[in-house]
Amino acid sequence: MSSFGTMNRRARFYWLFIVALGIAGAAVAIAGTPRHYDVRLLVWIVVAVAVAGFKIRLPGIKGTLSMNYVIILVALLNLDLGAGMIVALTSTLGQCLIHTQERPRWFQVLFSVAGVPLPVLAANLALHSGWVERGDSSGGVALLSASIAYFLINTVTVAGIISLTTQRSPLEVWRTSYLWTSPQYLVGGAIAWAVHFLNKGFGWGAILIAGPPLYLLYRSYTTYLGRIQEQQDHLGEMAALHLRTIETLALAIDAKDDTTAAHLRRVQIYAAGIGQDLNLSFAEMQALNAAALLHDVGKLAVPEYIISKPGKLTPEEFEKMKVHPVVGAEILERVNFPYPVVPIVYSHHERYDGTGYPEGLSGEQIPIGARILSAVDCLDALASNRQYRQALPLDEAMQIVSRESGKAFDPKVVAILRRKYRDLEQEAKSLTAEPAKLSTNIKIKRGVAPATGFAAKAVEISGPPPESDFSRSIAGARREIQLLTEVINDLGNSLSLDDTLALLAVRLSKAVRHDAIAVYLIQDGKLLPRFVKGESYRLFSSLQIPMGQGLSGWVAENDKAIVNANPAVEPGYLNDPRLVTPLRSAIAIPLRSQDRMVGVLTLYSLASEAFSTDDYRLLLAIAPKAAHAIENSLCFERAANAADTDELTGLANGRFLFSHLAREVAKSARAGSSFAVIVMDLDGFKQANDQFGHLAGNRILKAIAGHLRRNTRVGDVVARLGGDEFVVVMNQSRENVAEYIGNINQIAGRLEAEVHCQALVSISAGVARYPEDGPDVETLLERADERMYEAKRRKRLKPGRARSGEAEVLTAPAA
Repeated sequence: MSSFGTMNRRARFYWLFIVALGIAGAAVAIAGTPRHYDVRLLVWIVVAVAVAGFKIRLPGIKGTLSMNYVIILVALLNLDLGAGMIVALTSTLGQCLIHTQERPRWFQVLFSVAGVPLPVLAANLALHSGWVERGDSSGGVALLSASIAYFLINTVTVAGIISLTTQRSPLEVWRTSYLWTSPQYLVGGAIAWAVHFLNKGFGWGAILIAGPPLYLLYRSYTTYLGRIQEQQDHLGEMAALHLRTIETLALAIDAKDDTTAAHLRRVQIYAAGIGQDLNLSFAEMQALNAAALLHDVGKLAVPEYIISKPGKLTPEEFEKMKVHPVVGAEILERVNFPYPVVPIVYSHHERYDGTGYPEGLSGEQIPIGARILSAVDCLDALASNRQYRQALPLDEAMQIVSRESGKAFDPKVVAILRRKYRDLEQEAKSLTAEPAKLSTNIKIKRGVAPATGFAAKAVEISGPPPESDFSRSIAGARREIQLLTEVINDLGNSLSLDDTLALLAVRLSKAVRHDAIAVYLIQDGKLLPRFVKGESYRLFSSLQIPMGQGLSGWVAENDKAIVNANPAVEPGYLNDPRLVTPLRSAIAIPLRSQDRMVGVLTLYSLASEAFSTDDYRLLLAIAPKAAHAIENSLCFERAANAADTDELTGLANGRFLFSHLAREVAKSARAGSSFAVIVMDLDGFKQANDQFGHLAGNRILKAIAGHLRRNTRVGDVVARLGGDEFVVVMNQSRENVAEYIGNINQIAGRLEAEVHCQALVSISAGVARYPEDGPDVETLLERADERMYEAKRRKRLKPGRARSGEAEVLTAPAA
């Protein structure tokens, strides 16, 4: 018991009842006895408190057994009931406070002290009962009867509170923790009889004679319990090993499915809360806790692509999934649990109405643990993110579970769950720790190939089985042939990737009804949208889908198509509830060109179950041709980009610059607009190269290129003409050009920190504007070049400027 407030309602009622009964019993005993006590009472109290220090720790519970009951029995015989009650109360208080490893809480002390009057009254009744006294001239039988009465009432009372706070059977608590102490009470009764007999012959001082035998009794039990404690420590270690085995099996499930670990722990908390309300036995609670962690261990036998599939399972895939409770039970049978875990795991997918699997059990035929597990498992699954849908609000998930009461789930379990689910959710949030993560995503560099070598990689694309309607099959085949012919002709005539994807979208719009299309291409381990059209355009255009996540990410990683999946899981991996789409179904096909995965073609629809087997078969036939055409277009695009790109800086090169300027002049002439050309040259670059080496010079060029690129706006072009000369073409106003020139002034000053060399380099720049400074490309570049060299000349007339890292920019005179 950690605090009085954490005890359940029945335990608090029992506590109040025993305390009230004990206080009333003590008051009646003390008030109803004549007060003619002398120094003897003080001696009895001191001896009883001293003997209370002889405490024996009881196995299996946080409790002790003191030898003071012997002195209490003798006090009842040699004094009276009131004196015996005072001795009992003070010695019990001493027992709670003397030699304690952990200081008891106030309610524990009060319960212990208030619980003593009941066994004292029972012992006194046994001592002075007429039927015992008539046949017991020596008093020995009376003391043994009193010992038994004291033992029964004292141990049953304490076992009751332990039972209510630990959810264990009271008979089990009493049998395992107290029954074995009964011989001690009988021996203690014999010692009390001997002390009482000596007291008659030698006076009350004979109480001191009780010390040695009581100490011997205490030592014998301490030695005996020491051996028992060693055995229990060993059993505890085995139990801890058992628990670690359970946790290891749960971790093995987590290695197969990353969403499982937190789910298992949450289900365990929910299930335990319901099991306590149903007053399950200790063994049933242990079985439920273990099964909550291990109920999905059979998923180790299910292929991973089925477990992580972000859509509906095919009938064949569902057949493979249904084996997991059977396999899980077979695995756990080998563990030989001391409580019934296996039946719970085997039956946790049975339904209350008998329509579940694997046996079709119904109602009370299903183990209570399985009935609890199925309900809480469903609730947490609905309220958690899954591959095939996003999490529902907890209240909405609870409504769905409630609607299945009497159908899928036990009505008693659902009623408790409905009453407690918010409190259990708070407890789960506070107690669920971050699960240990396994190194499933690392790459092992060692190991060149297996002993038998590598096999050629097979392309395996799964999907629904073909339909048996022959007329539809013939019509579908004709449509496939016609579309394939058109696609091959169209895609074969295009080298531009954008044109290729646009042509593919046009053909598919006529063949497969859909509301949105997206073609995702793989780049740097992610799927990037290269072509998007239709509903939720902005949403899908902004996605960067990691491999294996979302709908298309799963298709790309597993190289398997998926039909009529939920489009909501596409942005679901972002865990952003604001990113929603009205689309309701999707079909996604992997695009593989020879031995390389290129990307994924995904069609979306506003209707549920919108795509048929014919659509699937058609897209499956088109996919290899489309992937090959996309691969060719990507190669062409990379080659074209390489021809127009400076290899060192990644900026546009001179070839691209001249063609771009020619287009800008023609466009501005038609529109009557203007643009600016900025020509820049690095001062001191040769000295930096000579002093720090060519590698440092390359770092300087890359750093300046990066700054220029970051400061340009959409539509502007930054190019490297060669050497240390750069050109920027800006379609902006005079104010924006002036702002850009201000940024140039800061670039050279940052080079020292970025390139780790002294700032020898500065920038000179000249600006020309179309049409004020020239009507064609050559004139504009010539005028900007002249102003750049004029800026260099002015800088040389200002000693020290080149070493300061500042830029000199010369612009056209203001109009």
